[in-house]
Amino acid sequence: MVDSPCRILVMASGNGSNFQALCDGISDGRIPNATIIRLVVNRSKAYATTRAESKGIPWEYFNLISHGFQEKGEKDPQRIHEARGNYDAALAAKILEHKPHLVVLAGWMQIFGERFLDPLTAQGIRIINLHPALPGAYDGANAIGRAYDDFQKGTLKDNKTGIMVHNVIKEVDQGEPVLTREIECRPGETLAELEERIHSHEHELIVQATAKVVGDILGKGSYDGKSKR
Repeated sequence: MVDSPCRILVMASGNGSNFQALCDGISDGRIPNATIIRLVVNRSKAYATTRAESKGIPWEYFNLISHGFQEKGEKDPQRIHEARGNYDAALAAKILEHKPHLVVLAGWMQIFGERFLDPLTAQGIRIINLHPALPGAYDGANAIGRAYDDFQKGTLKDNKTGIMVHNVIKEVDQGEPVLTREIECRPGETLAELEERIHSHEHELIVQATAKVVGDILGKGSYDGKSKR
C-alpha cells in the first residue's frame, strides 16, 4: 500500500492512442487516485510525445542505438545481447529516478530482460503490459496476424482471440493476467478489419486494468476486475 495518488509512468513507442486513453481515464475519473508523472518513448517520432505535451506531461526519448548502446546494423549476437542488457539497466535506472508506483507499457515495442525488470521489482514497482491475445496464446510479435491465420485454417479454438493486460515478467507475455477480453473472429473479415476491431477494445481494457492495479497498489480495491463485453 502506498500513499495516494498512485504515480504512473507510461512507456510507448508509436501513436500513443492507449497513452491518450490512460490520460482520459484519469481526467474523467475512471482511473481514480492516480496521476501520470512521465512518458518514456524509444522512437524519436512517436506521436505519443505530442499527446504528452498537450497534457503537460513531461516525456523523454531513450533509444538503444541513438543513445550509443548498440551500433546501427550490429549483427554479432553477443554484442547485441550485451548492448540490450546495458540499455535495459540504464533505462531501469532512469525510471527509478522518478519513483513511480506503476509502469504501464502502452504499445512499447521492445522486450525487457532481467536487468530492467529486477531493479524495478526489487523496489516493489508493478509493471503491466497490453497484448492483443488471450493468455497462453500468441505470445510475442504479430499476435493478431497469427490468430487470423489460424482462424482461416479452421484451427483457432472456439474461433476466438482477444486482448489482455498482464503483469510483466521475464517470459514474454506470460505474466499473470490482470484483465482479459475475448473477441470472436468473423467469417469474411479481413486481417485489417480484425485488427481495427481488436484495437477498438484496447482503450477501454487498458483503462479498466490500470484502475484495478491502482486500486490494488493503494489498497482501495477501486475496480472489481470484471471486464464487460
